[in-house]
Amino acid sequence: MPTTELNSPTHPPLVSVITPFYNTGQYIAECIESVLAQTYSHWEFILVNNQSTDSSRSVAERYAREDNRIRLLDTPKFLSQVENFNEALRYMSPESRYCQVLLADDWLFPESIERMVALAEANPAVGIVSSYRLFGDEITGSGLRYSSTVISGRKAGQLMLRDGLYLTGSPSSILLRAEIVRKTQPFYPEGWLHDDTEACFRILQEYDLGFIHQVLTFSRKDEDSITSKALRFGPGPIRRYMFAVQYGPQFFSGDEYRQYLRREIDFYGEFLAASVFEFKKKEFWDFHRKGLKTIGADFSSIGLPKYVLYELADILFNPKKTIGRFIRLFKNSQQQPKRKESATPAPSATKEQSTSP
Repeated sequence: MPTTELNSPTHPPLVSVITPFYNTGQYIAECIESVLAQTYSHWEFILVNNQSTDSSRSVAERYAREDNRIRLLDTPKFLSQVENFNEALRYMSPESRYCQVLLADDWLFPESIERMVALAEANPAVGIVSSYRLFGDEITGSGLRYSSTVISGRKAGQLMLRDGLYLTGSPSSILLRAEIVRKTQPFYPEGWLHDDTEACFRILQEYDLGFIHQVLTFSRKDEDSITSKALRFGPGPIRRYMFAVQYGPQFFSGDEYRQYLRREIDFYGEFLAASVFEFKKKEFWDFHRKGLKTIGADFSSIGLPKYVLYELADILFNPKKTIGRFIRLFKNSQQQPKRKESATPAPSATKEQSTSP
């Protein structure tokens, strides 16, 4: 569809593309080029440098000189990831109707903004437009029927919480109504890990979700990101439990919610109990203790001693499973030193990125 059909021939909606960055010199040009290549041209591109020490700023400055739709700004001091994201959003033009936070080492396919704006313009109740994304070499976001392009926020929340569908990807893969961003300050909650997903759950309580069944964005896998570093602590089970407690009541009711919450408590409790007998280190337990504290919970809140007893009984009366467990533990202990020796993260390549799972 031609860009001018999205609203009117002379006044298509303005889209603010916002990229906070820190030391992403090897990727940021590709990110900027992907915005310049968009079939939709009525955008502003706000680049916010978070005190980079590599070539990032000079690369961004060169593009800003060549295109007056690009603005380059600097933070007054070094900010945390979430602080930088929230600070960058404040520079969005008051005329913008839509907003997209594009991570500095991600990029957009050429039709991304055009297709997302078209869907949002046709559906005023939609607060978030998402799509399939290419995450490294893996396509994510699947699960919706092809005929489902707009679903209620309540339904979207249920599919994400109970059924595990990953519908909102990362900040790079969603378009937001700018009015929603403006009325919520700070937009990203400064919480524990999954600030961008929490922001989406908050929006879905009031707005519908639009979904385009096409790969429109690319996200780079980053082994040096916060989320990647947390993988060794098993963030999945605690994330599911925390979201169930925080957002379950907004998307489920009555027995439906109680059954869902019970399932997530059991899942997390069984995971922690198995971890007790896998002799996890102190940093593992500190990670989970910190996460639970953010929602006013602790290990006793989920009845951990009960699950430990169940796990102990299973170990004693299921010898086949016990032998398999110790074989896995032995293999893991043998492999761990090799992984450490081969891990060579580039400290200067750490991206300002989502902490999504």
